[in-house]
Amino acid sequence: MNDLRSNFHENLDEIRTGIARLGAGVTELVPRVTEILLDGDLEGAEYVILGDDEYDAKSIELEEKCFGQIALQAPVAGDLRALVSAIKIIADVERSADLCVNVCKAARRIYSHELDGHLRGVIHKCGEQASLLFKEATEAYLNTDGPRAAALHDMDAYLDDLHRQFIQVIFESHAAGTIDLQVAVQLAVVARFYERIGDHAVNVGERTRYIVDGWIPEQPYAESGNDLPDAADVSTT
Repeated sequence: MNDLRSNFHENLDEIRTGIARLGAGVTELVPRVTEILLDGDLEGAEYVILGDDEYDAKSIELEEKCFGQIALQAPVAGDLRALVSAIKIIADVERSADLCVNVCKAARRIYSHELDGHLRGVIHKCGEQASLLFKEATEAYLNTDGPRAAALHDMDAYLDDLHRQFIQVIFESHAAGTIDLQVAVQLAVVARFYERIGDHAVNVGERTRYIVDGWIPEQPYAESGNDLPDAADVSTT
């Protein structure tokens, strides 16, 4: 029995490490796709889009490991919280990677359109803050650090402010004639992608707090159903 429990906790550690690696990948991917967007890097965009299948496969593999441990070990209390939360966190990380892919698709659609300095500045700030949020969320989860996870809400509030600034700058740039309507729409959706990445990072933090002590937020976890229709689904007519 002791050997079984030891093996179970080794598997939990492997799952946690695997999720942390995926989270670290998103942390690195966010600034990368931001630069792709700003530089009009079509080759880089294609590389990220094609690489998403590998990310999906790794996510499915980790989910299957979680379900396997639940089925074989019938965990309770803290162990069950860890596995259930891991399944949810995998989904948040995978959806964040999808959002990065959507930024690249938007980059292809606005290719050759010049962005003014104000727009470029706020896009860069959004990318930086979204990446920082995911870094902190990933490290909080890996280290089962409740206080660090709790701090993510305040960090996300700053990203929400940047999101509002981004939308305002889009309106101003369109009114000034520096971007046309189609580019404005694409950028507005990109702003939403960054904001949603921050929401997913907060979800990771809240699920980490649940692992630590069973804490459940007063409000439901951020909804993710509106993540994936990308900017191609938005009409300007």
